[in-house]
Amino acid sequence: MLTLTGLDELRTLPGRDLGHSSWLEVTQDRVDAFAEATGDHQWIHVDADRAARGPFGGTIAHGYLTLALVIPFFAELLRVEGLTMGVNYGLDRLRFASPVRVGSRIRLAATAVAAEEVSRRCVQVTFDFTVQIDGVDKPACVARPIYRYYA
Repeated sequence: MLTLTGLDELRTLPGRDLGHSSWLEVTQDRVDAFAEATGDHQWIHVDADRAARGPFGGTIAHGYLTLALVIPFFAELLRVEGLTMGVNYGLDRLRFASPVRVGSRIRLAATAVAAEEVSRRCVQVTFDFTVQIDGVDKPACVARPIYRYYA
């Protein structure tokens, strides 16, 4: 994990490879809980029998579940201290390139792309995120999130 302190250190972040998070197995219980929380009960996510006959050969994680998991993954890669807060400002790009089959393992790879001064007390940092699937060449998700950090 990389630990930075304050806005000055954040400004030096662009171009740095933050490495990889640990692997996480995507379980049916997690997919079912996400379906319950969001109301998205599409059969490709929650009906194992029907999904086994479907295009993916089994149930798959929701794309937005995959995206939501970048939050704990990212917390393994970067910690910023000495600030009042950091917030997720949004995404410039998001693609779900490959389905995440239940039972597979995923992790996050991250690189810092840019750091911009928003104000004297705020730096906006853009990252490239890739959610990798163990044993699969094509990523599950690629995203370009933006975070704002406040002194």
